[in-house]
Amino acid sequence: MNAQISEEVHALCRRYQALALNEDPTTLTIALNEEAPQGLLAALRFATGKRIHLEHWPAARLEQALNQRHESLPAPLAAEEDTADIAYPDDGDAPVVQFINQTLRLAIQRRASDIHFEPFRQHFRIRLRIDGVLQTLASPPPQLAARLIARLKILGQLDIAERRQPQDGQLSLTLDSARYAMRIATLPTLHGEKVVLRVQQGEQQELPLDQLGMGRADLARYATALACPQGLILVTGPTGSGKTVTLYSGLRQLNDAQSNLCSVEDPIEIPLFGVNQTQINAKTELSFARVLRALLRQDPDVIMIGEIRDAETAEIAVKAAQTGHLVLSTLHTNSTGETLTRLMHMGIPGYLLAGCLKLVIAQRLVRRLCRHCRYPHSQPTHFPTSVWPEPLTAWRADGCEHCFGGYYGRIGVYELLAITPEIQAALLANAAPSLLADVAREQGQLSLLQAGLALASEGTTSLEELYRVIDVVQLGVTAP
Repeated sequence: MNAQISEEVHALCRRYQALALNEDPTTLTIALNEEAPQGLLAALRFATGKRIHLEHWPAARLEQALNQRHESLPAPLAAEEDTADIAYPDDGDAPVVQFINQTLRLAIQRRASDIHFEPFRQHFRIRLRIDGVLQTLASPPPQLAARLIARLKILGQLDIAERRQPQDGQLSLTLDSARYAMRIATLPTLHGEKVVLRVQQGEQQELPLDQLGMGRADLARYATALACPQGLILVTGPTGSGKTVTLYSGLRQLNDAQSNLCSVEDPIEIPLFGVNQTQINAKTELSFARVLRALLRQDPDVIMIGEIRDAETAEIAVKAAQTGHLVLSTLHTNSTGETLTRLMHMGIPGYLLAGCLKLVIAQRLVRRLCRHCRYPHSQPTHFPTSVWPEPLTAWRADGCEHCFGGYYGRIGVYELLAITPEIQAALLANAAPSLLADVAREQGQLSLLQAGLALASEGTTSLEELYRVIDVVQLGVTAP
């Protein structure tokens, strides 16, 4: 057997009574007695990025080889229960340090945004959030759990003796000569502490508007709003829908030596050169509202507010947008119409919104179908004519060595509400949300679902993925 096969691959194979035989730059060869489970093949493709070649062995031969493999394992992994109290030195040869480095390296290679370390009674689960969906990695021995968590807390400069209270911190590490920053958060659970790492974006990341995935007309609307000398631009959607990236793209567009750009965030997601970024701190009572009042004395041209959470912040944002500042912010609402309703419930009257609001963007992120293995579905899907007037040919993907599951990357789905004179008139009249929606449709606004169906019809994403992120029950549409 190839000695270069990672322990992660061996652990995956053990879980399915399979044996890893050989690994070369393009192919991993494994032995099984029965038909290969799809879960194993998908996990191995995900872990290695290679083609999987299968050999079928008699049960007796496979069992003998598996026993020999187990007997040859190093003591810390094969018999962890006998060494649970050993304190390994803090160097690259220690099993715990080595395992964490390997996990973090894989997470970065797979473009993970978050890494979950989850303890259970007889199991320790590690999952990566890739393109918005959690995917499980091979599990280490559960006896390693406490030391893995302790090592992560040391990296994040947290109190390793404190296990009863949640903790938050930052960690920075070098992998393969590259520097990475992550946020760490711990949470006490029934069987120990859970740790989540959030991989932070680097300052060098480019955020051009034309890579957001907006259509040409929507992109023009966003660019027009950004060109306004004053006003309010809002981006809405649930957590993880890409709102921050859309805001940062706008900031990058406006970032020049003639403008003073300031932001107040919780936390600062991406460092941007040329933008004065401030992170709020609840422990020191440094709230959004308090920082905003201070920012208004800093001669700002553009203000970015990470989130409008309360009436006080909303009031300050609207006043700033009326007094010569361009303000960009986010709200947790599901659609553009709900955003207007939420602001009114926060005490912002319609006449103020009519005067300062320039654009509302509602958005979601959907996974892209793999272009190497996608294919059109044979049966067209029918929708109410008010949603999609023609039969829609949906696309699917089964997974291949390029994508490890049918999807690779994500793209935004957008619903834009430009504040036209007709919308302003409706706001001044304190029109009901349903009337505002009717006015928007009359002006050609596409809903989130319609924008998503356009992507599904061209094979960019699947209907299943669209229904995962957009609630369509109220529209009377049945999920595929």
